[in-house]
Amino acid sequence: MLVLDERILIEQLKKGDESAFRTIVEKWQDMTYNTALGIVQNAEDAEDIAQEVFVQVYQSINTFKGESKFSTWLYRITIAKALDHERRKKRKKRFAVIKKLFGDTGEEVVVPDFEHPGVTFDKKESAAILFKAISQLPENQRIAFTLHKVDGLSYQEVSEVMEVTISSVESLMHRAKNNLKKSLENYYKYYQ
Repeated sequence: MLVLDERILIEQLKKGDESAFRTIVEKWQDMTYNTALGIVQNAEDAEDIAQEVFVQVYQSINTFKGESKFSTWLYRITIAKALDHERRKKRKKRFAVIKKLFGDTGEEVVVPDFEHPGVTFDKKESAAILFKAISQLPENQRIAFTLHKVDGLSYQEVSEVMEVTISSVESLMHRAKNNLKKSLENYYKYYQ
């Protein structure tokens, strides 16, 4: 499953070799960041998540058995961290609403601009609309769609990362596309 140099890097990391860890971070940091960004849609949060992912990789490398590709294991960690981050954020928002009902702190919530590498300036508004629609998808559809369409993974790779069958990925993608089509149709009807 692993290519030779990956196997060597992982074995070196298991022995505590910091240069192997630096090499792993350099090799997979963009993939990790982009995957997190595709889910949380906030650059600062995606950076934090990527850091958390590599901390976890360093701490739990001995649990990696090499039965799947290292990148598959890394995608799983990234998705789990990103989804955990979103859940914490939702809890904070609910708490903030309750707090406002029973005594506002006066703080204004600022929603940052959407930024994603690879999205040119002239396509920024369209990309923001699309990613907002993606964020409204049910969790499994959103993950499958992000991994396949944003990160460019094949259905086979998505099935390995999500630990589901290829037919499940096909079904998730079909439902995600239909949901996005409905969502975006409504948007474009409203603004035309």
